[in-house]
Amino acid sequence: MKDDRLYLVHIQECIERIERYTADGKDAFFADEKTQDAVLRNLQTLAESSQLLADSVKAEAPAIDWRGIAGFRNVLVHEYLGVDLKRVWDVVEQDLPALRREIDALLRR
Repeated sequence: MKDDRLYLVHIQECIERIERYTADGKDAFFADEKTQDAVLRNLQTLAESSQLLADSVKAEAPAIDWRGIAGFRNVLVHEYLGVDLKRVWDVVEQDLPALRREIDALLRR
């Protein structure tokens, strides 16, 4: 789990960055392309790290939609012209808090 721990820490750091970048709220996010780019990049690298985790680690957190994360990464990487910023904001607001809790729990083990 040593390498997996590095990936989990990286995911945690990406979430923390996204939280800082979006702390000023939805309107600020939609008004600032740099913030959008930073959030998208961190979501992408977060998702890439999640794909590198061992299946045994993923099995310890069945509440996380690992396939959904991988699918979202594919959209960010391969369909970047079609990225829906409203969907990105929804992920930031609705999905990341739960993901953070689960990642924190995995790191405490």
